[in-house]
This record gives sequence, C-alpha cells and structure tokens, in this order.
Amino acid sequence: MEVNQYLEMFIEESKEHLQACSEHLLELEKNPDDLAIVGEIFRSAHTLKGMSATMGFEDLADLTHKMENVLDAIRNEKIHVTPEILDVVFESVDHLEEMVMDIANGGDGKRDVSSTVAQLKRIELGEEAVPEVVATVAPTVVASVLEYDSFEQTVITQSSEQGFNAFEIAVTLREDCLLKAARVFMVFEILEKDGDVIKSSPSVEKLEDEQFDQQFYVAFVTKETAEDMQKKIMKVSEVDEVVVTTIDLRKFSEKQYEAHQEVAATAVVEVEPTPAATPAKAEPVAAPAKAAAPAKADKAHAPVGNKTIRVNIERLDILMNLFEELVIDRGRLQSIATEVNHGELNETVERMSRVMGDLQTIILTMRMVPVETVFNRFPKMIRQLSRDLNKKINLEIIGAETELDRTVIDEIGDPLVHLIRNSVDHGIENPTARRAKGKPEEGTVVLRAYHSGNYVFIEIEDDGAGINREKVLAKAISKGIVTQEQSYSMSDKQINELILASGFSTADVISDVSGRGVGLDVVKTTIESLGGNISIESTQDVGSIFSIQLPLTLSIISVMLVEIEKEIYAIPLSSIIETSIIRSSEIMNAHNQKVIDFRGKVVPLVFLEEIFEVPRKESQDEEFHSVVIVRKGEKLAGLVVDSFIGQQEIVLKSLGNYLTNIFAISGATILGNGKVALIVDCNALIK
Repeated sequence: MEVNQYLEMFIEESKEHLQACSEHLLELEKNPDDLAIVGEIFRSAHTLKGMSATMGFEDLADLTHKMENVLDAIRNEKIHVTPEILDVVFESVDHLEEMVMDIANGGDGKRDVSSTVAQLKRIELGEEAVPEVVATVAPTVVASVLEYDSFEQTVITQSSEQGFNAFEIAVTLREDCLLKAARVFMVFEILEKDGDVIKSSPSVEKLEDEQFDQQFYVAFVTKETAEDMQKKIMKVSEVDEVVVTTIDLRKFSEKQYEAHQEVAATAVVEVEPTPAATPAKAEPVAAPAKAAAPAKADKAHAPVGNKTIRVNIERLDILMNLFEELVIDRGRLQSIATEVNHGELNETVERMSRVMGDLQTIILTMRMVPVETVFNRFPKMIRQLSRDLNKKINLEIIGAETELDRTVIDEIGDPLVHLIRNSVDHGIENPTARRAKGKPEEGTVVLRAYHSGNYVFIEIEDDGAGINREKVLAKAISKGIVTQEQSYSMSDKQINELILASGFSTADVISDVSGRGVGLDVVKTTIESLGGNISIESTQDVGSIFSIQLPLTLSIISVMLVEIEKEIYAIPLSSIIETSIIRSSEIMNAHNQKVIDFRGKVVPLVFLEEIFEVPRKESQDEEFHSVVIVRKGEKLAGLVVDSFIGQQEIVLKSLGNYLTNIFAISGATILGNGKVALIVDCNALIK
C-alpha cells in the first residue's frame, strides 16, 4: 500500500487523538475513579496504535501499545489510578506528540523511549494480575466501557433481574479487514439470534459508514453464556479478537437506579422471559447493514453523522483569491447597473448579489478555526509547570470559541507558550511569598480571547508579582539596550515593553522554564510578522496583562464608506456603534483633547483629516460635523468625517512591502468605480 498519500491525514488525526488523550487525562486526574474516562483514553490510544502500525511507524505503535496495556489494566480494575501512574502516562503522551511532530517535519518518528516503556511495563505488572476476561473463562464483572442513559440502564437492570446475562462485547477486526461493514453486519446477525443489542459504540450510522478503526463495542442481553457468544462471534471471518465482559450493575448509582425505576414505571417496556429464552424486545439496535432503526435511546441520543473532508489550505487560498476578484467585479457591475437603469439587468445583478452573499459566507467560514485548537494544549502544560516550579496555579480559559484564520492559528501557538511560561515563572509567586502578600496560595492565569473590530485580541493575565520596573530598567541599562539618559524620559509602558527586547532576561536562575534570554523577543517578532502587535500592562504585586492584537485576515469585510475632501475611507462595521451628526457647540475641551458627551460618557474626538493630513482646498467652519462612534473593548472614540457614503462589502487588500506600518491604516480596497479606498484601523486610533 502506498502510504505517502495518507501521511497528511495520519498526522492530523494523530494530533486529534493525542489531544483527546491529554484532555481526558486531566479529567481523570480530577476524577480518578471514573473508569468511563479511562475508556475514552483507551479508545484514542487504540485507534492511534492501529493507524501507526498501518503507516509503518513501529516505534510510535509500540509505545502506544505499552500505554494501552496500562490503560486496559486500569479500566479492568487490575490497577488503580495514582498520581505516579498518571505522570508516566502523561510522559508517554508527550513522547508520542514529539514523535508525530518529527514525522510531520519529515522524520521517521523514532525516539529513545526505553525508560518510559520500562516504567509502563512495571506499572502493568506492579499489581497482582487479574485473569483477562475472555470467553474461555467465566466472565468477570468489570467496569463499563460504554455509557448508558436511564432508559438503557432500566433495560439492563430489569433483564438481569429476570435471569438474563448483560454483557459488553468488544469486537476487534483484523487490521487488513477490507469489508468492515459486512463483518459488523455478520456479528449483529449472530447477536440478534441469541438476544438483544441495547447499545453500540460507535453508533449504527458510523458502523454502516465504516467510520471506526478496527474495534467496536456492543451492549447485549442474552440467556447464552459468555463463552458461547465468544465462540460464535469468532466464527466470523476477519474477526481478530472478541472480549466479553459482564456489565457491573453496581456502577449504576443509587440515584440512577431510582431513575430507572421511574422510567420503568412509565416506559412502555415489558421485560419478561419469552419461550425463546430471550428478553422482551426493548427496541434493540438493529444490524447496521439492514439499515434498521437503532434503539429508542439511541434515537434520542445518537449523534448526527458528520461527513468531513480535509482540504489543503493552499486550495482555500486560491478559492479565496478567485472570489475576491468576483466581489470586485460585482461592485463594478452594480455601479454600471445603477447608471444604465435597465430592469432585467438590475434584477439579474440583485439575484447574483444574493447568491454571492451566501457563497461568501461559506468561503469565509471555511478558513476560520476556533482558538480552542491552540488553547487546549495549555492545561497539561500548566499542570507540569506547577510541579516543576512547586507552585499552585489555576488556569482559566475564556473565549476559546473565538475564531481566527487558519494561517494565524498555525503561527500563534509558540508565542503563547512563551508568554504563559513567562507568566508562570516570573509572574506567579511561590505559595509562601503569596501568603506573605495576603494572596491565596493558588495563583491564577487567565487566557482570554475576543473579537474587537477587524481584530482578535488574546490576553494572558496573571495575579502574580507584576513587573519590577526598577529591576527591568537597571538590567536594560547594564545590557546597553537603553542609556541612562533615555531612561529618564521613559513611560511605564515603555519600561514594561523593554522585556520584549532581544536577549533581555531578569531571571536570577537559569532554568528549563526561562532565564536564557530568548523567548519574548521571538514572541514580538512572530506577532509583528502576522500583522499584529503586543502590549503589556502591569502593576507590581498585583499582576500583569499581556495583550496580543491579531488581524482576523478576513479578506472580505463589511465597511461604512466615508468621505474627507473627495478622499474615500472605509471604516469596518464591526468597530462601529453608530453614526451621529453633532453641532460644533457640543464639542468641549478636556486635557487638550476635544470631546463630546455621548449618552452620558465622555468620548474623545479624532479628526481624520488631521490624522491622515488630508489637504483642504479651503478652510471649513461648519456648524455640524459627521461623527462615527467606534469602540475597542470598553473604550470609545468619535471619528470626525465630512460625510457618510454608505455601507458596502469590500475586499481587503494589503498595502504591499513598500507601505508597511502606515499609522491607522490596515489595508486598501478597490471600489466599484475603480477608485482605491484606504481602510481605517480604528484600534490604532483609540488610546
């Protein structure tokens, strides 16, 4: 098999499975007795092992297999979860992530993990072995892999009371199995002859579509023994392994059990022995190949099948560029239609505009990815840093659903790692120091994302020691970053941002976390290369906020076009609160700044003709001014213009390499009449 064509898909799916492992391990650390979580981790590891073996990455598959053995022992209650065991499993996941990254970078994924493998083997053998539950021995009661709702629990409980056996059956197909759906059908056909299927995982739809690896699980009630069921299913071709376990009814809590009784009293379900020695038909899951309906419970809870396809980001870029040209032509066509004023032409242009609007929405959302894909790596990192530094740290994540362009998402991960490690090492004090300052022992780091105008802001806030400006300034002078004379006139903000200078570090002890003089300067360079910027606010002994401003990189945005002395500017609608006409007499002065009273708030005015140095043919002393009220977070400003033209959707174009860092201009656009309009960066104008 030619595996190269599947390599990109393998890498993406491996990352997803490893991320799922990390998230569930963090949950397991908080709930060590929840074996359902162990089952989720086991399934992710098992899928990863199968994929790795298929692709020929034996080291990756072998380590995953060793980790899988430990997880299997935990879920079968041979060993119990301890912090030491979790540390080793976390370490295994870290190694697996590094292997996958090596493969993504063109390597072979090989890595010396003998120490971790030895630890995993010791853990696996550290407790007295419990015989594995296969059908050749009497079935042992073990923890459930599947999760059951109240209806399903009622059916299982009452079936057991009537003398039926309740099993979970794990069926593993051979890795070279070609017709997985057909084998699943044959298994279900055997099961339906001897009892009733209560639940399956994956769902019936996914089994039909072959959306599973080599293993699937079935909850089954029958009068047959585990040994007989195992032998019958093993008769199916290409079935590699069948493990039959008895469902542990004790795991159904008392509260759930009471709920079962209530459901049993109201649900139209009769569970009685029948002449055929099978329980009453409690709406069992039908065999997938028959396309019959699953159980009632599955109907209510079965997830809607997601059909997705992975597309190379370069293809999306080409699609976006072609659509941008269409948008420009649409604007031109609308302009011509208005001039000609032909009925059929106007109707056609309106219809085309509506269709293009729908197409535009789809294309724009295709490239957008939640920042959650970056944020979800940090809980595990904070856990490890807390242990390494002997600090107590709580990470709060806010706004993980905020979306960014995929190209920005791919680049922002490393800068955020540097900033969070900096906050944990330099910011959060150790528990003793925090108690001395009257703070709680546990420090808090808040990772926050939100939209503002045509930008996304990501903030890292901590309640730590803040920035010691005297120490920073002394270090900067000794390093030659600034002179003694320059330091006299520097503002607090400028001193704070000295820590972003190349080679700057205030760490007293060099460690693996920080203190080597690299990191924050790289952060600044990376963010600026993405068209963003970083700012720092800090109060000593209170905490610090690192704020990153990043462009959405949406190529098509809605704007309000305004005019200043025949020059046209575009203001993004996402920044605008409202427009207003004010009298000159309403303008007041405060601290050498012209302001107005806007709904009880003092709002500063920004005259765009002064900012952009627009030449006037003759001075104007008008009684009324047109003002666009814009916002950045909680801050407001009023942009003064000559007149409003109207709302329009425009294509955001870069100013190119020759016009970089133009103040308060984020790009340009081509209007329907062929003229160029500059796009105003409202965030730069609000202080």
